[in-house]
Amino acid sequence: MWEPYKKGFKAWLQLEKSLAGNSVEAYLRDIDKLTDYLQATQKLVTPQELELEDLEKFVQWVSELGMTVTSQSRIISGLRSFYAYCYMEQIVTLNPTALLETPKQKRILPDTLSFDEIESIIAQIDLSKPEGGRNKAILETLYSCGLRVSELVNLRISCLHLDIGFVRVIGKGDKERLVPIGSDAIKYINIYRNDIRVHISIKPGQEDFLFLNRRGSKLSRVMIFILLKELAKKAGIVKNISPHTFRHSFATHLVEGGADLRAVQEMLGHENITTTEIYTHLDREYLRNTLHQFHPAFK
Repeated sequence: MWEPYKKGFKAWLQLEKSLAGNSVEAYLRDIDKLTDYLQATQKLVTPQELELEDLEKFVQWVSELGMTVTSQSRIISGLRSFYAYCYMEQIVTLNPTALLETPKQKRILPDTLSFDEIESIIAQIDLSKPEGGRNKAILETLYSCGLRVSELVNLRISCLHLDIGFVRVIGKGDKERLVPIGSDAIKYINIYRNDIRVHISIKPGQEDFLFLNRRGSKLSRVMIFILLKELAKKAGIVKNISPHTFRHSFATHLVEGGADLRAVQEMLGHENITTTEIYTHLDREYLRNTLHQFHPAFK
């Protein structure tokens, strides 16, 4: 009963939407789940006869099968695309998915480290080894600036403005922002550059990357993950720790200290604080003062 509609939908996805084969198959599987439900409940209706109430019962059925909220949302997205096709092709005159609600996802906040826990993790670094000095500079920078791990490994020497206490960060979508950097991070970056990095044989094309491995190439994101896991284990901290934990802790400590949310938003490189709040640009001096006033590493 539904096969002609599925064939038409497939052709529409391929020709009109130019979707890859895997994406097309994923959409078709969503429709297959709906037809499986209709057969299981003996409700043999066409797309034209299906109503909102039927779709709501289908979503409930999918939920009872144990599918996650993310999977349910993806299936609903597939149904909406199918009915968008049906509406455009005048197969239906009303779109029953228009009022179909997507299940709400619970937002799981990552673990946060206290300032003492961060200090304890950094204290585990063996400074007698050359990579120890680099690792200390890495973690001080990570916490001082609240960087994403991708921003950290791609941090360039040409983006450092340590004389005025700022680094230029290239974030998501190649958007640039200026972030204040604390005195401890500046101190250990300078030690790393002057005493350790100068002795590394740097590979061509890697000269501007600040943090390098022993082979003279920029660090991988995985290496930062492994480093943090090992140091946290040594410090006896039993939490799910990643580079993002440092970023989240940076923001949490600022907010708990009373910092303006817009300043934190600017430093993290977020587009919005919430979906309803207008993005606000703040001047550099205010950002720096916010860090000096509220960030423990800037005291």
